[in-house]
Amino acid sequence: MGGYRRGTLAVSAAVCLALLPAGCTLPVPQSEGSSAAPLALLPATMPGDSPLAEAGRAGGKTEDPPAAASPVPDSSAGPTAPPVTAYFVLVGDGGRNGVRFGCNDSLVGYPWPGGTGDARLRAAVGALLGDGRQPGSAYNALGASRLKFLSGSFDGTTVTVYLSGTLNQGGSCDLPRIEAQLTQTALEAVGAIRADIYINGESLADYLKLK
Repeated sequence: MGGYRRGTLAVSAAVCLALLPAGCTLPVPQSEGSSAAPLALLPATMPGDSPLAEAGRAGGKTEDPPAAASPVPDSSAGPTAPPVTAYFVLVGDGGRNGVRFGCNDSLVGYPWPGGTGDARLRAAVGALLGDGRQPGSAYNALGASRLKFLSGSFDGTTVTVYLSGTLNQGGSCDLPRIEAQLTQTALEAVGAIRADIYINGESLADYLKLK
């Protein structure tokens, strides 16, 4: 019987080697009580084929093509204008969430739809002027005013802003808020270190003295 099994194994091995590209399994002699599993001779995976594709072909199925990836935005369509930073007030915040100033308030910058080049200054200052919008619980001391952005310039150090219209403020604490909001927003928009702001031809400091 042992000679017969050895002959059978030899024939099986020869057949498997001949059929190796298609794959086959050789029986492994086991002694009584052995739990060893049979070894499988698997065909080599072809370059570019996945194990799932091999299994699908073995079962007579064709692997579905992978889903198309989401398209990458076309950079030729033009870059999105980066946001600007407009500064608003957290009343009575005491510097917990921003820079403490004035009547124990905090000055906090918020991102705002922006522009490129010269339009950045107009967009940043325009976020504060007269439309009453304000982010979340922040306060805009210029929200009740009717001011218009006329022009602005930057010489590499100083940013100059010209406004016209009517400035309406809600009390003495609004004066430092107005000055801080306008000044810091203009500075941030162009990266200046000094801001000169004019309302109806007067400097902001002189204009606020009259309020």
